[in-house]
Amino acid sequence: MFRYHCLNPISRIGLDCLGNNYQKTDKLDEAEIALVRSAKMTEMDLPARLLAIGRAGAGVNNIPLNRCAEQGIVVFNTPGANANAVKELVLAGMLLASRDIVGGIQWVRSEADNPEIAKLAEQQKKQFAGTEISGKKLGIIGLGAIGQMVANAATHLGMDVYGYDPYISVDAAWNLSRSIHHIEDVNQIYRECDFITIHVPLLDSTQGMIGREAIGMMKKDVVILNFARDLLVDEEALIEALKAGKVRRYVTDFADPAILKAPRVLVTPHLGASTEEAEDNCAVAAVKVLRNYIENGNIKNSVNFPACDMGVCQSAGRIAICHRNVVDMIRQFARILSDAGVNITDMTNKSRKEYAYTLIDTGTPLTGEILQKISSVDGVLRARIVK
Repeated sequence: MFRYHCLNPISRIGLDCLGNNYQKTDKLDEAEIALVRSAKMTEMDLPARLLAIGRAGAGVNNIPLNRCAEQGIVVFNTPGANANAVKELVLAGMLLASRDIVGGIQWVRSEADNPEIAKLAEQQKKQFAGTEISGKKLGIIGLGAIGQMVANAATHLGMDVYGYDPYISVDAAWNLSRSIHHIEDVNQIYRECDFITIHVPLLDSTQGMIGREAIGMMKKDVVILNFARDLLVDEEALIEALKAGKVRRYVTDFADPAILKAPRVLVTPHLGASTEEAEDNCAVAAVKVLRNYIENGNIKNSVNFPACDMGVCQSAGRIAICHRNVVDMIRQFARILSDAGVNITDMTNKSRKEYAYTLIDTGTPLTGEILQKISSVDGVLRARIVK
């Protein structure tokens, strides 16, 4: 029996996928599995028994990835599970930015007691008029799960779409419409596009990427959309551009006092993945990868350990080992098993930067003594008997 703890409300549809071998606990200290959405774990003490963390969503800035890796805790996320929800909000953001729809709605409400509202509306509607998005150039920075969905949808709305992603995957490239211009220089997007939307992770290399230099290249009346991470945009530079009239609209999902006081800004309260469907999809996806790890030792969609898959465990024994990516580890594991008279029937080893992961299937069951010896090897962060 494995115990799990939810740091945020997690969709019941997802939790129901855990099955009878999993039991909920209200205490993180008692759990082998943690499920999280937005709760900040960076300052939390992580219990020694914790094996894995499942993030029901894509971003993992709220999880201490390096500290988890050092404790042999595998962290999973669910890329793409909420992509459609974010895509729809991005499209809504473009439409709201093209015309002053929000301002028009607010004006009509302010005249609710005016019996001549219909006639007055005809006189006032020009101040809320705007432009159409059809025929406009849309620049998408980042062609992951969300970016590619936005790109394809925008082509159906008649937009001329330019996509930039130097690390685009083969699958993502195949999923993109052939009418999308895949460019190699992000500056082309800055210089030519009427709408620019960002869909990249927050890294040291991407923080503040939309800053003075980038904004300086942009066309007058450009619309910038940010539904990825707030720190991707240099707020000070953006506010200056809004006040100067260089940027027509800034649409973002991240509320901040400075941005809220700037002109021509549309801010939603972090609604990107807040749909019933997205929360269900993320929870189900998180539970699936967690169960595959707990029950078979397989890793898929981890953000701190390499992907590794040996299928459903059908051997007499299987051991999973999180360790440092250093020389001589495999030889030491094999030697311990050989000395114990245990035959290796299958094995795989994968590495990711400074960390590695090894799965070993054996012809006979594994013992606690073998586990202890492997756990004692210098460089091993965690070892556990899967079967």
